[in-house]
Amino acid sequence: MIKKTVYLFVIASFVLTASCEKKVEKVTKTPEMVPVATNLDPMEKRDSSKKQVPADGKYPEMTFDKTEHDFGTINTGDKVEYSFNFKNTGEADLIITRAVGSCGCTVPEYPKEAIKPGESAKMKVSFDSKGKHGQQQKSVTITTNTEKGIESLLIKASIKA
Repeated sequence: MIKKTVYLFVIASFVLTASCEKKVEKVTKTPEMVPVATNLDPMEKRDSSKKQVPADGKYPEMTFDKTEHDFGTINTGDKVEYSFNFKNTGEADLIITRAVGSCGCTVPEYPKEAIKPGESAKMKVSFDSKGKHGQQQKSVTITTNTEKGIESLLIKASIKA
């Protein structure tokens, strides 16, 4: 009986290993292809060795009026929002490729078009306090083409039942 069990285990392991074999497709890189970050964790640090430097060496710069907003005391279930004002104070077009809240209750809305040097824009952040209570602090991580590559915003609220 033990021999049969071991035998079946070996066969099952072999079948699983063979079926999990990775298939790799060869991709021919063309000049138009741009590397895309596949890291979906907004809190993970970016590897700066993979950062592409613009040919002219000029970067945009995302300068916020403020990077933190306190909603004060709100009631459980309130939906509040705040618009963070920012300006491109750099020398190249600012492109926001992604903005994500630290949880599903925090939702950012950002401009999808490029922001030219000297232009201003807004990033609206909505917060839903449903099911929350006490002191809350949430963040928004913004992926951009700035030299840093990642920008952050913070919202706070004290939620009463």
